[in-house]
Amino acid sequence: MPPWPASRWARRALPPVAGALPVLAFPAPALWWLAYVALLPWLLLLRAAPSGRAAALAGWSGGTGFMLAMHHWLMPSLHVFIVVLAALLGLLWLPWGWLVHRLLSGTPGAGRLAAAVVLVPSGWLLAELVRSWEYLGGPWGLLGASQWEVRPALRLASVGGVWLVSFLVVAVNTALVALTALPRARAAALLALVSVATATGAAWAWAPRPEPAGHTRIAVVQIGETQSRQERFARGEELTRRLAGRDPDLVVWGESSVGYDLAGRPALVRRLSALSRLTGAPLLVNVDAQRSDRPGIYKSSVLVDERGLTGQRYDKMRLVPFGEYVPARSVLGWATSVGRAAGEDRRRGQEPVVMRTRGLRFGPLICFETAFPDMTRRLVAEGARMVVAQSSTSTFQHSWAPEQHASLAALRAAESGRPVVHATLTGVSALYGPGGERVGAPMGTGTSAARLTEVPSASGTTLYVRCGDWTVRFALTALAAYGVVEGARAARARGARGRSQLSATAPARR
Repeated sequence: MPPWPASRWARRALPPVAGALPVLAFPAPALWWLAYVALLPWLLLLRAAPSGRAAALAGWSGGTGFMLAMHHWLMPSLHVFIVVLAALLGLLWLPWGWLVHRLLSGTPGAGRLAAAVVLVPSGWLLAELVRSWEYLGGPWGLLGASQWEVRPALRLASVGGVWLVSFLVVAVNTALVALTALPRARAAALLALVSVATATGAAWAWAPRPEPAGHTRIAVVQIGETQSRQERFARGEELTRRLAGRDPDLVVWGESSVGYDLAGRPALVRRLSALSRLTGAPLLVNVDAQRSDRPGIYKSSVLVDERGLTGQRYDKMRLVPFGEYVPARSVLGWATSVGRAAGEDRRRGQEPVVMRTRGLRFGPLICFETAFPDMTRRLVAEGARMVVAQSSTSTFQHSWAPEQHASLAALRAAESGRPVVHATLTGVSALYGPGGERVGAPMGTGTSAARLTEVPSASGTTLYVRCGDWTVRFALTALAAYGVVEGARAARARGARGRSQLSATAPARR
């Protein structure tokens, strides 16, 4: 086991570096296999800490490193503020650092390791759960999401969501700590690894699979980079005309593809209706504009057919902090002068919508809403046979963000057993089948095109849609039980000390 760093510089530098290492498992590097060993340096540092307090601080600094590396592409927008946000979110790993030290320090045997294999992943999930709150930035970069290309992991996601994948990845890292540094617990570590492999095999063999139910022809129009909203609309028209005679079932434009409120622009509605007649399919466009029927700016998915506006509209419910609104603007409004924070807050929608057109039932999502497992699950539970996500990462074109965003749709497809269309304004656009498998070729950030793809449909329900976030509930229950046990143990220890002191003073009183 590596010793706790002797120099103050090393104690400060090593945990953030170790915490940042798992980010390489995500796109763009996409070294998915690294996730199963990437936590080892961090875990070994926490185990070697001289005290629980030192381990907790190393957990905080490691979490800061993880958050900063995961969201480094936000630096052009938030500048130094991203460091402050990373440090605040890094606090979520402070109790995790203490927990790792408590369970793995010294020379633990098989029993303590067995507890660690459950509790260390549970503590990690607690941090992921809290930071998944939309007002803290949402669940971007959950560890399990790094496995979006791994078919066995996608099968696990259909059973317990991305949470189950995260749990098992951390459990593997924890067991590997025992194999490398805990001789007394190596047999238990091997048993834990075999258990993970068995659970994965069981999920592959017995978990319900989506039942094939035909195909849907989806056309994605990726407009590409433009200079103005007029150019954006005109380019969308030009690309959509190329779909004439190709018989799509639905044409999808990316996020913010229309910069005008269509209710107040009948001429634009007529142009979109003409495109619907030309292609023989309804158009799902995305409006980012001041609404004419109520105050405020909304981001909305709007369905248009050959007769005009269908009346089916979804207003985005979960907004990007700072990107689409500034939390506590009266206090943090200065962020608009430091970076590219929203100059005016967008307004929130109130409820999800399942749209219906020509026998197709689909649920729209907008932008980073695809990061939230519960939103896709709710749409499917309400009858959606497909999820259509409209996105734009144009601000972060030359970063890891577009590929990371597109990969999230694979997890949502596997969790829900429904195909997911990830249609973007400027790339990366991608489509995934009901098992999370990629369908067709993605359109990268240098592409401006209209592409038609046959997407497999499915029926049936996954265990995740039926049972929800049971992995999270299990983790919280395990942590609560551990807290009760530790509290009882501490109470007994205090009682024993009190009785010892009482017996020591008794002769003096006599």
